[in-house]
Amino acid sequence: MSRIVSLMALALLALAQPLSFQPLSFQPASAQQRAAPAPAPAANLIDLNNASRDDLMTLDGIGEVRADAIIRSRPFKAKTELVERRLIPEHLYEKIADKVMARPPPAAPAPTPGRPPPQKRT
Repeated sequence: MSRIVSLMALALLALAQPLSFQPLSFQPASAQQRAAPAPAPAANLIDLNNASRDDLMTLDGIGEVRADAIIRSRPFKAKTELVERRLIPEHLYEKIADKVMARPPPAAPAPTPGRPPPQKRT
């Protein structure tokens, strides 16, 4: 008897709750990919190796002192070096990581093998 009463109570509770169904919308995979935010294009990224002090100071949490420290610490091989070299804390790096890049500096031209370098005379 108690089993019947329990089932009836559950049925009443289920019916008492308003049912709200939302229709599902079908989106093709390409539409779902477009909805995801894209990373900033390379043209909008600030290059740590070439940016001016003012450019660096446009980043959240980078003031005069940190901008000067970044400039003094150049060149960078990777933007993660900001944290590795302890120029900025990790929580600040997480804020600006998608806004900066470290383009490697141009390599020095290799010496031509045809002629040896000139010798200094003493």
